[in-house]
Amino acid sequence: MRKVATLFVGLDMWLISASVLLALLGLATMYTFDGDNSYFGRQFIWILSAFGALLISLIPDYRFLRTGNTTFMLFIGIVILLILVLVFGETVKGAQSRFDLFFFSIQPSEYAKIVLIAVLAKYFSKRHELIGDFRHIIVSGGYALLLFALVAVQPDFGSAIILFLVWFGMVLVAGIRFRHLAFVMLACVVAFSALWSFGFQDYQKERIVTFIHPLADIRGAGYNAYQSTIAVGSGQLLGKGVGYGTQSKLQFLPEYETDFIFAAFAEEWGLAGAFGVFALFGVVIWRLLYHALRGATNFERLFAVGVAILFMSHFFVHIGMNIGLLPVTGTTVPFLSYGGSHLMTEFIAIGMVIAMGKYTKRHFEARDILA
Repeated sequence: MRKVATLFVGLDMWLISASVLLALLGLATMYTFDGDNSYFGRQFIWILSAFGALLISLIPDYRFLRTGNTTFMLFIGIVILLILVLVFGETVKGAQSRFDLFFFSIQPSEYAKIVLIAVLAKYFSKRHELIGDFRHIIVSGGYALLLFALVAVQPDFGSAIILFLVWFGMVLVAGIRFRHLAFVMLACVVAFSALWSFGFQDYQKERIVTFIHPLADIRGAGYNAYQSTIAVGSGQLLGKGVGYGTQSKLQFLPEYETDFIFAAFAEEWGLAGAFGVFALFGVVIWRLLYHALRGATNFERLFAVGVAILFMSHFFVHIGMNIGLLPVTGTTVPFLSYGGSHLMTEFIAIGMVIAMGKYTKRHFEARDILA
C-alpha cells in the first residue's frame, strides 16, 4: 500500500488538471441536444481509458530509456507496426493507418511520435557536446525520415508533418548550427518538390492549391476550409451554446469531431471559449517546460521539451487550418479531438514526464545535500 501511495506523491496537478479540462471541453463539443451522441459516448470511454493509462504510466522508472537498447528496440517495434498496418490495416477515408480490433482501433502513427521523441532524446543526450557535427543531424534525421516515409505512404500527411516538426524542433533545441539549418531548409524544399511530383495524392495537392487560393473552389476542394472559417466567425464573442452549433451539428462542417474540432468549439463557445482553450494549452506547455528545466539529465530535459514540441505542433497546425491560415492536413488537436489513439499517447506522454520528475526531484535533493 505504501508503494502505491508513493506513486501519487508529487503529482503535477496543474498539468493533469489542464489536460483533463481540455479533454472535457472537447467532449462537450461532441454533445448535441437533438441528434446522435455516439461520438460523445465513445469519447467519454476513451477519456476514462486514457486517464487510466496516465495513472499506469506514472509507475515505471524511465531511466531505463536512456541506457541500453530498450529505446532502439521500441523504435524497431514501431517501424514493424507501421509496415504491418500497410499490409493488414483498415482503410478509413483513403488512409490505411489503423488496425481494426473489433471493439476499437489502434493507430500506430500516434505512438510513433512518442517513440521518436524518446529516440531523439537519447541520441542527442549522448552527443550533446558534439551536436554541432553535421553527421548527428543526418543520423537523427534518418530516424525521423523512416517514420515520416512509412506514415506518409498510408497516406497520413498530417501525422507525417507532425513527425517532421518534432524532429526539427528537437534538433533546434539540441543546438544545430545556422549553416546546417540552411542546409536542412534546402533539403526540405527538395523533399517537398519530390513529394509534389511523386508522393502527394491528388486531393492533397488540391488542399495546398486551395490554401493559396482558398475561395477559388469553395464548393469543391475549398469547401471544408470555407465552412471552418464560417463556424469560427459565427461563434462571435460568447458562442451559440453547447450542443447548438449549426455548422457542425447540421453537418455543414465535415469531420467536426476530429479535424475541425476547434472550429466546432469556437462556434459553440465563442471567442471567450477560444481564449480559454489557449490558456489551458499555455498551462500544459508551461508545466512541460518546467519539468524540462528541472530534468536530472539531458535525456529528461529533451524528452519533456519533445512532448511540448509535439503538443505545440499539433495545436498550431490544427488551429491554423481551422482559421484558414494553413492547408487542411487532417491533424487532431491534443486532448480536444475525438479518437482513442491520440488521447492515449497524449496522457501517457504527460504521465511519463511527471514520472521522470519524481526521480529528478530526488536527484536535486541529493545534490543539495552533498553540496
